[in-house]
Amino acid sequence: MLSREYFGKMDLQIKATKRKELGRKVKKLRSVGLLPGNIYGKKVKSESVTVDLKEFRNLLKEAGETNIVSVVVEGKKRPTLIHNVQVDPVTDDLLHVDFFQVDLKQKVTAQIPIELIGDSPAEKQGIGTVVRYSDEVEVEALPAQLPESFEVDVSKLVNVDDQLQVKDISIDKTKVEMKEEGEKVVAKVEPLREEEEIAPPAEEEVGEEAEGEGKEEGEEGEEKTEENEEEKKSKT
Repeated sequence: MLSREYFGKMDLQIKATKRKELGRKVKKLRSVGLLPGNIYGKKVKSESVTVDLKEFRNLLKEAGETNIVSVVVEGKKRPTLIHNVQVDPVTDDLLHVDFFQVDLKQKVTAQIPIELIGDSPAEKQGIGTVVRYSDEVEVEALPAQLPESFEVDVSKLVNVDDQLQVKDISIDKTKVEMKEEGEKVVAKVEPLREEEEIAPPAEEEVGEEAEGEGKEEGEEGEEKTEENEEEKKSKT
């Protein structure tokens, strides 16, 4: 559900209900379309809740982990960020979610996704491959001023070993503070790997080698035969 904005960001909402089910009992909640979760934060007592599973899936696509989500519990809005979404590794089913309650006037740290855009001339020319080194970077900002993502243009990568670093990411320093080292590599052009092809031996060489082996075996056989004949003569 969409409503007014928080400091220029859309306020996304989801209704939550307090829950008493804990441990193995939460499996029953999932079977009826409810997702168990917790609301926690600084100076905030952790509270167990449930949200509608289908509604949360849609919310997660919209909000990610950087947009403010108002979790409405008993009619009261609680500004949060989605944290620690647990997913079944086999079925991809959502198992649990944590909502981190924030103070809109206090800065928080968060991991911001990196999106690679553009086309690298190095790849176009077939001289190298752009390899991603970092999927996200950590920043600090007010909750409502957290960027959804950072776009990094790889069209600047022309030659092998060209790279883009954290310091190349454009940010509004009046609102966002980068918490990563500026020299940390985001993407780099790696040389293409040459596949070593081992050519099969020529047919003539194979034939000659086999013929040579045959001769050697024949000569050895003749020598053994002569030795046997000499042994017989000596016995008689």
